[in-house]
Amino acid sequence: MRSLLSLLLFPLVAPAAELLVGAAQVDITPEKGTPMAGYYSLRAAEGMHDPLFVRALVIEQDGTRAVLVALDLIHTTFGMTAESRKLIEAETKIPGANVMLFASHAHTGPTLAEGGTYAAATGGGNKLAKEYMAGLPKKIAAAVAKADAAKKPAKVVRGIGKEEGLAFNRRFHMTDGTVGWNPGKLNPKILKPAGPVDSAVQVVQFVTADKEAKVIATYVNFSMHADTVGGLHFSADYMGVIAEALAKVHGEQAVTLFGLGCCGDVNHINVNSGKPQKGHAEASRIGGRLAGEVLRVLDNSQPVEVGSLVVTTATVNLDLPSVTDEELDFAKGIVKEVLAETKPAPKFLDQVQAFKAVDVRERLGKPIGSEVQVISLGGELAWVSLPGEIFTDLGLQIKDGSPFKQTMINELANGSVGYVPTKLAYSQGNYEVISARVAEGSGEKLVAEAAKQLRARNR
Repeated sequence: MRSLLSLLLFPLVAPAAELLVGAAQVDITPEKGTPMAGYYSLRAAEGMHDPLFVRALVIEQDGTRAVLVALDLIHTTFGMTAESRKLIEAETKIPGANVMLFASHAHTGPTLAEGGTYAAATGGGNKLAKEYMAGLPKKIAAAVAKADAAKKPAKVVRGIGKEEGLAFNRRFHMTDGTVGWNPGKLNPKILKPAGPVDSAVQVVQFVTADKEAKVIATYVNFSMHADTVGGLHFSADYMGVIAEALAKVHGEQAVTLFGLGCCGDVNHINVNSGKPQKGHAEASRIGGRLAGEVLRVLDNSQPVEVGSLVVTTATVNLDLPSVTDEELDFAKGIVKEVLAETKPAPKFLDQVQAFKAVDVRERLGKPIGSEVQVISLGGELAWVSLPGEIFTDLGLQIKDGSPFKQTMINELANGSVGYVPTKLAYSQGNYEVISARVAEGSGEKLVAEAAKQLRARNR
């Protein structure tokens, strides 16, 4: 027994609370015939190439629980988020505000039945789509409950790698002074990219704290559109390739969660090459390279000093872009043609502008309340949620200004507002700007809120 003097000189320090971690996955592949997401046309799925999953990770530290939920879907919706959180809280007692849901943006997943003219035109009103959407929160909650029940004492390692030559900015300065969007391979009018890419491959792995050190889950973050496959069969795209490859290495019990970093203006198309880049072979090429980099990062990973688990969230009201009465009248005519499937179809960018105009005016000027959430573990790890397809430069600003050693952004999280360009991009125009349902400056508002939360907890 220690003497009173020794206690005064060397007081007892409470040991850090044990970290508990659990992970699980549930198949969420829709039925054949369910409308598919990702394009400005109605496409009914003819089958499945590879399954879609919801993957859940529950982290508990000193009584606080936080949840990361990765979905093989085109995006998340505000309604899906609210209902899933409600069910999760009822079943597990984990506060709904401590749950972060994020999507991979796979363009070979289902259309999500929700409000808005664009959603309706791409199958949102379809019976199978509605049934799928109605049942999705229950499957999400089931995955979280399963992960929560599987919690074990765990240790954490982390690392950041780089995989260059996979992601490319798809906006380019052109010889005519404009900024082009996906201007085509080997286009001689291309001068240079109009924005950056983020080649970081961020990895966090949770393993059991016993001698076996079995992998519980691996979180992977990379910033590139998931639109490499195409076709009419459900597929998780290159993210599914990563998960399958890591399962072969770490065991079938290991769950891989993929978080999509900010890539609203970035895809996989290399305009300096004439080689085709579409299909499952392309998804395998990209996923294989990224899986290899994940393993390389893990070979050189650093142990994480576990500290407090903290979750904060705030709502940012994003203003709407202006839509004139003349623009609305023109838009209604275009939408009518699209819904009637007239031939030839209206020009693509006219369709984009039309659906945006109608959707925006339907809100009657009401700003979009959007969530920015931060989950942090100690002073090393932070996950940030952003509600849309965020331009890469905005994500880099958050990461560069973060006080954490590793800051990972999950876009299309806790609901989506669509494209969120930079202020500079608004002045340049083209597809993402034409499509944007939020006003200029919205991205910078989200950056400011994320930075505020990150700085507040790491003082």
